[in-house]
Amino acid sequence: MSDDKLIIFDTTLRDGEQSPGASMTRDEKVRIAKALERMRVDVIEAGFPVASPGDFEAVQAVAAAVTESTVCGLARALDKDIDRAGEALKPAASARIHTFIATSPIHMKMKLRMEPDQVVEQAVHAVRRARNFTDNIEFSPEDAGRSEIDFLCRVIEAVIDAGATTVNIPDTVGYNLPHQFGELIRTLIERVPNSDKAVFSVHCHNDLGLAVGNSLSAVLNGARQVECTINGLGERAGNAALEEVVMTVQTRQDIFPCRTGLDTTQIVPCSRLVSGITGFAVQPNKAIVGVNAFAHESGIHQDGVLKSRETYEIMRAQDVGWSANRIVLGKHSGRNAFRTRLKDLDIEFESEEDLNKAFSRFKDLADKKHEIFDEDLQSLVTESGLEAGNEWLK
Repeated sequence: MSDDKLIIFDTTLRDGEQSPGASMTRDEKVRIAKALERMRVDVIEAGFPVASPGDFEAVQAVAAAVTESTVCGLARALDKDIDRAGEALKPAASARIHTFIATSPIHMKMKLRMEPDQVVEQAVHAVRRARNFTDNIEFSPEDAGRSEIDFLCRVIEAVIDAGATTVNIPDTVGYNLPHQFGELIRTLIERVPNSDKAVFSVHCHNDLGLAVGNSLSAVLNGARQVECTINGLGERAGNAALEEVVMTVQTRQDIFPCRTGLDTTQIVPCSRLVSGITGFAVQPNKAIVGVNAFAHESGIHQDGVLKSRETYEIMRAQDVGWSANRIVLGKHSGRNAFRTRLKDLDIEFESEEDLNKAFSRFKDLADKKHEIFDEDLQSLVTESGLEAGNEWLK
C-alpha cells in the first residue's frame, strides 16, 4: 500500500448495529453493504459471526453479495470465534478476520482475569489461527487508550510477527484527547520494531464528542486506516462519522498527506438509507449529511454565497450527494436572496422601489412564519396586486 492511501473501514453493520434499537435484518445489511460498495469503501465489517445464527448468516450474505470491497468479520481471540468468522467469510472475493483481546490493566484484571503474558500468548495464537482462513488479518488491543505503552508495544510486535497485516488501536471508551491520541500512534509506530510490516488503524468512540478529532490526529501521526460508521452510528455516543473523516481529509489536502478512494457523491444517499433502515434520524445540523449542512438563512451569508459559493461553503453540496445548496428564506434573509428566489420563479420587478415594497411585505410575513416557501412568495405577490401584467412586474 502506498503511504498516501487512507483506507476507510466501515463498521456500520457491526459497531453501528450495536446502537440500542438499531438492529438490522440480513437483507437490510446486504442493502447497506451494496451502498457502501458503490461508495468504494475499502473494508466493510459485516458483523460478529459467533454472536448469533442471524449474525453469521448476515456476514455470509454480505460476503456473497459484495465483490469490490473487502468483507470483514469480527472475532474475539478465541478458537470458536475465529473458526466461525472464517466459515462465514468463505463466499467473499476478499476476506479479512478482525480479532481482538483487551490489553488495559483494568480489562485484563477485571474482565479477562488473565496475566499479561497469557494475553500476549492468546493474541499470537489467535492471529496464527486466523491465518488458516485468510492472509488479511487485523488485530486490535481492546482499550488501547488506557493500556500501558510498554505492554502495548510488546503485544503489537508479537502479533505482527505472527502475521497481522493491520493493527488497530481503539479508543474503546472515548477517553482520549486528539493531541494525546495522535502522540500514542506516533510513539507506537516509532517504538515497535516491525511497525513497517503492518498498516496502523484507529477506531474511536464519541463519548466526549472527539471521535473524529482523535481519528484525524491519528492520521496526521501515521495511521493509514480509519474505522468509522455512516452518520456516526455506534454504541453509546457512537463512532467516528465516516462522512466527516472523509470530507475533512478531502477538503484539507493542504494538511493531510493522504487521500481516500471514495466516491463521495454516494455519502448522502448512503446516509439516508442507513437512517431509514435503523430509524435513527439525522439531526438537521449534522455536518455533511444534515438537511441544514448546506442551507443558508442569514442575509449576509446568502448574499455571499449567491455572489461566490466559496465565501461561506468549503465544499460543494453536489460533491457529497446533495442536489445543490439551499437558500432558506426567513426573517434573516436579505434582498439578494429574495430577488434571486423570485427570479427563479420568473417574477421580476421593473424598479428597485417595487422590489423594496415586496421585500417589506416578505419581512412582515417572515416575522410570523419560520420559513418562507415558494408558494408563500407566489401568494404574497398575488395578494399584493403584483400579478403578471401589473406595472410592478416586467
